[in-house]
Amino acid sequence: MREQLRAYTAAVIASTWPDEKPPAGVKYPDVAGMPVTGESDVLGAILNAVGREINQLEPKDPGRQRLLSECMQQYSDVIKSRWTVIEQARGSIWPPFYWVLVFWLVILFASLGLTAPANRVTILVITLSAISITVAVFVIIDLDLPYEGLFSIPSTSMRHALADMMRS
Repeated sequence: MREQLRAYTAAVIASTWPDEKPPAGVKYPDVAGMPVTGESDVLGAILNAVGREINQLEPKDPGRQRLLSECMQQYSDVIKSRWTVIEQARGSIWPPFYWVLVFWLVILFASLGLTAPANRVTILVITLSAISITVAVFVIIDLDLPYEGLFSIPSTSMRHALADMMRS
């Protein structure tokens, strides 16, 4: 089971962050056909196999029964976390909403430009305001896609988890 969990973690790292150096020292499935984000049948099968093996354990003494109960709870937590990540990997901003927002902002700044007096300070303030709002919208859209873009989630924590798994 430990080897399967190591393979799962390494495959998640290699498939989610394909531009980074792949994990070394652990054997994992080929990630060439796996999606960068979302559900992967191969990774799901690995976790399902771990779950089946946990369910097949039959501890005899109370201490090991408690340990099995904790393992089952942790496995359940991993599955829930996996599905949460899969569900949140896709953007939630609806494209028509984005384009309506852009259209509304263009109209807003066009009307400000037409009604404001034409001097350098006004033009500078309108330009800086438009740039500021553009950057804010860009950051919101970039943060909506957690594994892509400028502000993407780094692989550091997953790599640390894998390194901890490799030690045990």
